[in-house]
Amino acid sequence: MNYEEAVNYISEVPKFTTKNKAENTLELLRRLGHPEEQYKVIHVAGTNGKGSVCAFTASILQHAGYRTGLFISPHLVKINERFQIDQEPVSDDCFLEAFREVKRVIDEMVQDGYYHPTYFEILFAVGMLIFAWEKVEYLVMETGLGGRLDATNTVAHPVATVITSISLDHTEYLGDTVEQIAGEKAGIIKESVPVIYDGQNRAAEKVILKKAREMHAPAYPFYGEMCEILERTDKSIDFVLNNRYYDYKTVHVPYLAEYQITNSSLAMMTIRVLDPHREISDQTVLQGIANTRWSGRMETVLPGVVLDGAHNAAGIEEFLKTVRSMQHKHKVSLLFSAVVEKDYNKMIREICEGADFSSVVVTQIEGSRKVTAKELAEVFRSYTKAPVAESADVRDALELAMEQRQDGMLFCVGSLYLIGEIKAILDKQKVQQH
Repeated sequence: MNYEEAVNYISEVPKFTTKNKAENTLELLRRLGHPEEQYKVIHVAGTNGKGSVCAFTASILQHAGYRTGLFISPHLVKINERFQIDQEPVSDDCFLEAFREVKRVIDEMVQDGYYHPTYFEILFAVGMLIFAWEKVEYLVMETGLGGRLDATNTVAHPVATVITSISLDHTEYLGDTVEQIAGEKAGIIKESVPVIYDGQNRAAEKVILKKAREMHAPAYPFYGEMCEILERTDKSIDFVLNNRYYDYKTVHVPYLAEYQITNSSLAMMTIRVLDPHREISDQTVLQGIANTRWSGRMETVLPGVVLDGAHNAAGIEEFLKTVRSMQHKHKVSLLFSAVVEKDYNKMIREICEGADFSSVVVTQIEGSRKVTAKELAEVFRSYTKAPVAESADVRDALELAMEQRQDGMLFCVGSLYLIGEIKAILDKQKVQQH
């Protein structure tokens, strides 16, 4: 089986299986020799920001000289992005070798009467094996969905758990109140293992603290009043962090979204909880934050062109905050797409009510989850007076949006699948230019 065949095999998996109980995933890990026990794991859950917190934390550890693994989802362009070592995706050969071993074990399990692992469970097992083979010292690991029942929660002994901001998303799986969703996320808290969390939503905080007390887990909250913005540009924010770990430290975040203040602060606090004797210097921590690479989340990819995977209510709210902070300096254009299971009508209404755009271009993501560009354009026209153009082809839509922005800023949002397609287009253009 070659690389393409392995990726195709994994992509086909949802068609013949459903989510399994933890015992099934544990059996898979057992047969692989429990690779997840060979490194220190930092386990991160939350509605929004968990990927960013993972990226910031991994970058700090790397700058401190540790060989650091990063397990994230989803990928934007290529499946290897989910398995990073020192901020670089693993090679095709590395991925393929690990997949072959996992596939061999899966075939044995199915023969022995166990359920076939799901898409995410396979990727989780492949990742755990890769990080063991590559001898990482730390693994920073993002949950797939929720926390309590997620495949990643089979890691029994993390060194820390982190819970980022919590809001309503995936309500069909996780519950329809913040408290219910917080309960699912708090399911990653382990006996006596410290939990670092975003305490700004009091309803969520109450649930997290209750679970932490039950598990005798020391709890370390982040609150917004710990920070003050000093300066913001079209590409970055400088802020001061002042709490029990950092004494008025000036932090440079290489992203323009205000929510990255919370995410970078959670990462900085996690490092101090794990490193109370300050073997990792404040300077190293700050360098790690400043040099973090996190693709497709308020990422400036070209001058004045920003990609953001905002695809739920809280993500849209934060996106609009960023747009409003830019509008006094720039005209702002929008390139948008969404997938069918999202409440795109509500997303579009909130976008149109929350900020003024000089122009809008909509496009569509091909596949079974497609919402046509025509349909999205009709919804936009019912909520905005800005000119709305449509193109079914993402490449054409991007070119059109780039023309329409003129000397203003262009934000591309609404779906991580859209961001992935744009990244692939830009990567191809770079290759052609060289």
